[in-house]
Amino acid sequence: MTANKTVLVTGISGYIGHHCAAELLLQGYNVRGTVRDLLKGDTVVSGVQKVSDRAQSIEFFKTDLLSEDGWAAAMNGCDYVLHVASPFIMGEPSDPNQLIQPAVEGTKRVLKYAKEAGVKRIVLTSSTVAISSDKIGGIAVPTDWAEPDQVGSYAKSKILAERAAWDFMEAHTNEAMELVVINPGGVMGPTLTGTRTGTSVNMIHEMMQGKMPMIPDIAIGMVDVRDVAKIHVNAIKADNVVGKRFILASSEAIPMMQIAEILKSNGYPKVSTKKAPNFMLKFMALFNKDVKGMVSFLGRKVGHDISETQSVLGWEPTPIETSIIDMARSISSNP
Repeated sequence: MTANKTVLVTGISGYIGHHCAAELLLQGYNVRGTVRDLLKGDTVVSGVQKVSDRAQSIEFFKTDLLSEDGWAAAMNGCDYVLHVASPFIMGEPSDPNQLIQPAVEGTKRVLKYAKEAGVKRIVLTSSTVAISSDKIGGIAVPTDWAEPDQVGSYAKSKILAERAAWDFMEAHTNEAMELVVINPGGVMGPTLTGTRTGTSVNMIHEMMQGKMPMIPDIAIGMVDVRDVAKIHVNAIKADNVVGKRFILASSEAIPMMQIAEILKSNGYPKVSTKKAPNFMLKFMALFNKDVKGMVSFLGRKVGHDISETQSVLGWEPTPIETSIIDMARSISSNP
């Protein structure tokens, strides 16, 4: 029964957060969301109402991952929490703590206040980078962990944040609160707001506009944002999920060149399909922090074992072609 059950979505104003809110409303939950600026609430409502006529019922709370303020009020009366909020940038920051500190401290803070509020279950959004970002090939499984000293700052932030969550739960084994972790790959699919603030959304827009003259030799497991939202919500109520990690990505790595070809064949002629030489990108990485963030992914072809996600959480992956086309249309319809 979802009636009268309340779910807090941290980072509700983000790309994934919008879709989680919409899916929760569609399934009958009451929804709260945390934002750093309450003015973002209007944008969330305008996006979510494209999917649910209950968007106006969302309650918003001002919080920050690095501050204690607002978390107790946001958690009070909640049954479940989707901890989606986490900093993300494609490039390599000059100070890794820009990513690591809010990711780790924010996760600890969310768990602390959730426990104090009597929250039943937390579903944490981690990433496949916490599982497989130090691998070059092969098939990664949910029990794998990437080594934080072998990866970039973003991957390290996700590894350390997820480990902090598991450590917290181990330190509170006598508590009733439960933890489930979802590890998505690269997230594609439509944006509900039409804005281009998300990294994957911005990348597709750059390709559509011909601003990516060459395509790097990068291939990653990908997933539709709507699938991400549905699996998060399924994980709230599913049996046999507590204390587990679930990979949410295509079983085979999807090359960026395939994305470019999908876009080009579906009416976006400015998209380049020229391959970027690896040596050139490695040279550019010396001067460009965004390119530097890509270098560790060059030439990698890591697959993922998604059998448990499919069998336990009932996941039927959306075809990547559908995700890319829907994403492009959602951007182009909001210039």
